[in-house]
Amino acid sequence: MSTVDELLTAFRDYLQSRSDPVLRHFIEGFDWSMKKRLLVPQDLPVVDYLRKHDRSRDGAEGVLLGRLFQAADELHWAQTYSITDFGADFLERYGWVELFGTRGHFTNKEMAGGFLLLGPGVHYPDHHHEAEEIYIPLTDGSLWSKDAQPFLPRWSGEIIHHPSNIRHAMRTEDQPLVALYIWRGGPLAQKSIISGRMQ
Repeated sequence: MSTVDELLTAFRDYLQSRSDPVLRHFIEGFDWSMKKRLLVPQDLPVVDYLRKHDRSRDGAEGVLLGRLFQAADELHWAQTYSITDFGADFLERYGWVELFGTRGHFTNKEMAGGFLLLGPGVHYPDHHHEAEEIYIPLTDGSLWSKDAQPFLPRWSGEIIHHPSNIRHAMRTEDQPLVALYIWRGGPLAQKSIISGRMQ
């Protein structure tokens, strides 16, 4: 079994171990047996933050973070945006990998899941998309805003639910963000609509 296969198993086991009712409803009935898609590994500058991150964390989030680190060099890291969207500095500290979905390492048309990485000092502006979304930070200290509300700190293991087309934004301070995400109920490869820059 490859490290990417092991990462999918760890991703599934982590979600199934959680008792949150919103998350349980989100993944209820999902078929985790998916066909593997051969993707060429692709690196990004932001992945260095993952490689350097302190992985001596306990608990389920630490286990999943460790699996992501082990698979990082085999994954196809990507970016949705371009320099014209947010500038080169943002792109140096932003990236994601789709583990499964319409573009991911495993093929699925019903749901997409993977990981978002943001380096320190990043403001991911207010944006929205048709798909319903759940984020679960695997690291502490990031700030999140939903529906134009003030930014609030969110912690490792928290369930962050974004209904369809709800505006949301994220900020990091001195620590990077690693977060699990899952999407469903909309175009799984849709580029988010940028609503504003919410300072």
